[in-house]
Amino acid sequence: MVTFGLLLAGVATVPASAATGTVPAAAREVLPVDDGWANGTTGGSAATDDHVSVVRTRDELATALAVAGTAPRIILVAGTLRPDGDCASYADPGYSLDAFLAAYQGVTTKPAGPLEDARVRSAKTQAADVQLKVPSNTTIFGLANARLVGLNLLVAGSDNVIIRNLRLEDAADCFPAWDPTDGSAGNWNSAYDLITLTGSTHVWADHNTFSDGNNVDADQPLYYGRPYQVHDGALDVIRASDLVTISYNVFQEHDKTMLIGSTNTVGADVGKLRVTIHHNRFANTGQRVPRVRFGQVDVYDNYYYATDEDTYQYSWGVGVYSAIYAENNFFLRSADIPLDAAVYNWGGPGMTEKGTLTRVGTGPITEVNLLAEYNATHDPDLATDAGWTPTLRPGPLTPAARVPAVVTAQSGAGRLVLK
Repeated sequence: MVTFGLLLAGVATVPASAATGTVPAAAREVLPVDDGWANGTTGGSAATDDHVSVVRTRDELATALAVAGTAPRIILVAGTLRPDGDCASYADPGYSLDAFLAAYQGVTTKPAGPLEDARVRSAKTQAADVQLKVPSNTTIFGLANARLVGLNLLVAGSDNVIIRNLRLEDAADCFPAWDPTDGSAGNWNSAYDLITLTGSTHVWADHNTFSDGNNVDADQPLYYGRPYQVHDGALDVIRASDLVTISYNVFQEHDKTMLIGSTNTVGADVGKLRVTIHHNRFANTGQRVPRVRFGQVDVYDNYYYATDEDTYQYSWGVGVYSAIYAENNFFLRSADIPLDAAVYNWGGPGMTEKGTLTRVGTGPITEVNLLAEYNATHDPDLATDAGWTPTLRPGPLTPAARVPAVVTAQSGAGRLVLK
């Protein structure tokens, strides 16, 4: 493990902080009191000098994450980190996409046989390279222009994690799985999010920028008449994860953006999946912003920018036993995106919505209740009370009319002071 002090001279864009001596002050920040469900998260803020690293490659990041023990650690990301391999190097000798497509054309059950087995082996090889597990008591902080491209940060079974100031791009699956039973026409399903929280607690994701880079799903081909989906979520919260705050991030040009809860089955998720989402910018995201099952999810002061009617599906997905509380959100939209499209019923009971403003292009700003718009054109109605009221908010809400300006000025990677 290489310490920050040993590598500082090679990072000319990052001055030493007088407050910490070695580490940018923002890398030692903790989640402020009452700032959402992850209140109390400290990550690696208390790391001693021998538990601070600067990483410049995928392998250095993997090594820093794999250090044994639960002592707090800070990992500072410098430059652009990518996987070691690529799709060609991951492919099993027995696999080719052309052969796969020919073998399973018209099959109505999930693929089985040598080519599917070869696809699975290929996928396992890719996973070993692109998935990086984040342990407890860790802060991952991006230095100037830090990017993770093609990598999946997997926060699995961990507690007390902070991820800030990173650009995360294009965690593309080279070997999506075909499921002809998924929906009426089948679907291709990919394996990797940019950040995955699974079975984890006390996680703060802040001031990051999530995107597909130059490899957007809208440009993917159709196979079996369905989009060849190479991306999964941008930031997913699944399998009884709990106590999460997602703040001041930018999510852009991505389809399946944020899934909270991955199953309709009553079990470990009950009483968990409590997430706060505030001051984020969602720009031309297709769906799941968020889609929720079970969790009490506080969605406030977010800026939704939806101008691509060809890719937009919905924003708030109301799933089974979910309890979304949405307040003071702002929707800038194309006139081709109807107001009743913003809410989607995935079998949920209902939600609370208040203080929403909308605008078409440069037109007038108007008050709207998107849930009421949905209920006016759909049956059955969703209930209009989520059954709870958030209390973990650090101060007065930003007025919805000011949300676009505040979020645009303050959200995303590169906004934190690196000193």
